[in-house]
Amino acid sequence: MSGLRLTRTARQALAEFLGSAGLVTVVIGSGIAAQRLSPNDVGLQLLENALVTGAGLVALILAFGPVSGGHFNPVVTLADRFFGGVTNRQVAVYLPAQLVGGVVGAVVANLMFDLPAVSVATTDRSAGGLWLSEAVATFGLVVLIFALVRAGRAAAAPFAVGAYIAAAYWWSSSTSFANPMIDLARTLSDTFAGIAPASVPMFLLMQLVGGAAGVAVVAVLYPTVGAVADAVVVPHETRETP
Repeated sequence: MSGLRLTRTARQALAEFLGSAGLVTVVIGSGIAAQRLSPNDVGLQLLENALVTGAGLVALILAFGPVSGGHFNPVVTLADRFFGGVTNRQVAVYLPAQLVGGVVGAVVANLMFDLPAVSVATTDRSAGGLWLSEAVATFGLVVLIFALVRAGRAAAAPFAVGAYIAAAYWWSSSTSFANPMIDLARTLSDTFAGIAPASVPMFLLMQLVGGAAGVAVVAVLYPTVGAVADAVVVPHETRETP
């Protein structure tokens, strides 16, 4: 079986691919199911979507976090690079793996509910309040993750992140995408969770702005380099060997 062994980088890329695909499948699939189960109650649809997404995110981070850190989010990967948790080589494989995983997750979710594999979303999400919401939601996510890690409490992160995202579906006007990979994947499903492609650029920009602000705050609040763990969400190895 030794011939099937992958390098650490390949394993990490696979973990990010699977985790990203799983996250998008959960987000879109639960949105479609919510629409069908509660067709006349948008509030209940959102509650169902939020709870399932939060629970699914916890499970995915626990499953794949020990291998890659469980980023599933380009902003988190870039923030982790700033803090030295991952190398340039890892960033170069994480980002494509996340994006491709998101596309696969969207296709799988659509097909599971007997919809076309790809249907371009038509839900417009363009407004100043939504853009601010994405900056704030991404800021909070980055602060939460890296504050826990730098405080030596990374083991709590999967549960904290899942709870944060489930809550942010409600307190943020944009329902907290907070993830460029999610932005792009959700353009491929014209369902409850969809976002029109024209709405994506501002979402992505504001997520990067929010993420950068989060990094700055964490650097001020937790300046001790020795407190930085080797993972964003759960401990994993970052030094590369063939």
